Amino acid sequence: MVIARCVGADAFFLERVVFPFELLSFACPAEAELQIWTHGLGGPELLETIDVQTLVLDAADSANPLAELPLSTADDRLESWAAAS
Repeated sequence: MVIARCVGADAFFLERVVFPFELLSFACPAEAELQIWTHGLGGPELLETIDVQTLVLDAADSANPLAELPLSTADDRLESWAAAS
């Protein structure tokens, strides 16, 4: 679990908790910065800072971004666990 914090101009601020395997999409100002935080032993730790311009999706591609993701079944997940052991 991480915390995604997006900070931009004109007091723009967005903060969300993101769980493993969760997808997060959001709109923000072009000059904003995305920070990824985690909770360590000493408190919050900044893991990474990303310029949002590197994360921009093309409007034509964003109509249904999940359409191209492969669907998995319970059998697929069991096979991946078996292969990992």
